[in-house]
Amino acid sequence: MRLASKFFAVAVTLICCVGCDQVTKSIARKSLGSEPLSYLGNLFRLQYVENPGAFLSLGAGAQEQTRFLVFTVFTGVFLAALVGYVLVSRRATRAEVIAVSLLAGGGVGNLIDRVMNHGRVVDFLNLGIGPVRTGVFNVADVAITVGALWMMGIYLKKEKSADLAGRSK
Repeated sequence: MRLASKFFAVAVTLICCVGCDQVTKSIARKSLGSEPLSYLGNLFRLQYVENPGAFLSLGAGAQEQTRFLVFTVFTGVFLAALVGYVLVSRRATRAEVIAVSLLAGGGVGNLIDRVMNHGRVVDFLNLGIGPVRTGVFNVADVAITVGALWMMGIYLKKEKSADLAGRSK
């Protein structure tokens, strides 16, 4: 994949991820309260939450300075390095570029929240059946999860192909 094509794919994916994430968070800020709104027999809930931690509030109890270093500084550097790597890598496939861009887009969406919202990320989506529920999450988290699962699938497919090629020798 050529650099210009990679750059275009990364830019479009980042703009779409960050745009959708920030628009939905803005709507959540204006429209939702702390009491959940339930839909589809309580399968889907909307509820406004500000999360100072990471996935499932991991790290929420850490000191503010530690959260800033880990969730803002380290994450920002990591995302920049990740995008830079996928842009300059000659081996990156189109699927890998898009998967990494989804990861980065979600990360940037949450990073914007941390910078603009005093270290907190706006979450508002919740899924579940009965007592089995996800944590409260947002569109950026969906992009991160899809990107991570896609990368895992790509990696597993490459491993399987390498195993099959090794066995046929």
